[in-house]
Amino acid sequence: MNFFMVLQAKKIKQYLFVITLAFFTAWFLYIQYGTDNPVFSTKKGPKAVYRGESNVALTFNIGWGDEKAPIILKELKRLKIKNATFFLSGSWAERHPHIVENIVQEGYEIGMLGYNYVDYSQIESSEITKDILKGQEAFRKLGIKNIQCLRAPTGHFDKRLLSISERYGYTVVHWSIDSKDWTNPGITKIVQNIDRVGKGDILLFHASDSAKQTASALPTVLSTIQNKNLKLITVSEMLSNSSVKTKEIK
Repeated sequence: MNFFMVLQAKKIKQYLFVITLAFFTAWFLYIQYGTDNPVFSTKKGPKAVYRGESNVALTFNIGWGDEKAPIILKELKRLKIKNATFFLSGSWAERHPHIVENIVQEGYEIGMLGYNYVDYSQIESSEITKDILKGQEAFRKLGIKNIQCLRAPTGHFDKRLLSISERYGYTVVHWSIDSKDWTNPGITKIVQNIDRVGKGDILLFHASDSAKQTASALPTVLSTIQNKNLKLITVSEMLSNSSVKTKEIK
C-alpha cells in the first residue's frame, strides 16, 4: 500500500511538472508573439521591427537557387501585387544579377540578408560587421543604393546586431507571422499559417529554391489579405507610417 501511494505521488508530481512547464511555455510564446509590441530594442537604442500599426508587409527571403524566384516574381505580377520586400543575401545577388534586376524593374523593395547566410547570434561582432559591409559592397556594385532594411539571415540575433545596424544606417526587420513555406507543408497549410494576419503584420515567405509551393499559395494568400480589407505595403512604408513601442532585448 505504501509503495502504491508513493508511486501515485510521483505520478501527480510528474503531471504537475508537465502542466507547469506547459503554462510557462505558453506564457513565453504569448509574450513573444501574442502581444502588440511591434519592436525589439535596446533600452534606449536602436530597434528591430517585427510589426507595424496598419496594413501588411509581404516579405520574401532569398539565399540560394535560381528556379523559384522568377516563378514567384511572375506570379506576383499576374496577381498585380505591386508592393513586396525582398531580402537578398549579397552572395546570392552577385550570382544572380539578372534576377535582382528583374526585382528592381518590377518596383519591389530590396532589403539585405548580409552577405553569407550565417547565424549572427553565433559569431563575433567583428564578423557580423564584416558580413554586413561585404553585403553592402555587393549591392553597391549592382547599382542598388539606399537599402534601408536588414534582416538577420537565420532570424537569430541579439543587441549587438541592433547596434551595428544602426551604425551603418539600417533598421533590423524581423517578422510577426512565419508562413513556414520553406518546409513545403502543402498550400493549404501555408495559407493556414498566415490566416491570423491582421493590421501591422510582417509576413515571412521565401523565394529560394526550397520554397516549392509558395508561388501556388500566393493567390489564396492574397485573397486572405484582401478579405480582411488589408492593404499590402513595403516594409519601409510600414516603418515611415508607424509609431512604435519598444521591448528590451538582452
